[in-house]
Amino acid sequence: MVIQEQLQIQTRGRSTYNITDQVAEVITRAGLQTGICQLFIQHTSASLILCENADPSVRSDLERIMARLVPDGDPLFDHTLEGPDDMPAHVRSILTSMDLSLPISHGRPALGTWQGIYLWEHRTHPHQRKVTITLYGE
Repeated sequence: MVIQEQLQIQTRGRSTYNITDQVAEVITRAGLQTGICQLFIQHTSASLILCENADPSVRSDLERIMARLVPDGDPLFDHTLEGPDDMPAHVRSILTSMDLSLPISHGRPALGTWQGIYLWEHRTHPHQRKVTITLYGE
């Protein structure tokens, strides 16, 4: 069985947004017990990550290292029409990932104890983001 659904995620600007529960809800509605959950974000300035879900300082540390690696307003970049955070957001999304695949086990995403699924918004302003979820299984 193959099922596809799209999540709409409203961000408030640069940050990480836990979407684990929304993904688990899609799996539950589909009624799959075993399979694969494939996630794809349809944007070039945001990404998807599996990350520590207990201590938020992990995600703030990731943001600080990303700011050091790819600072906003870097004069290196020519692509600046949409602001000083635009090209850095594209680089950040390429350095991370625009897709994830997770096992489905016993009707739930088979995540480790401390893992959560996050949308990482790389732009500084709010955006409406689309995440396509494709489920394969039975």
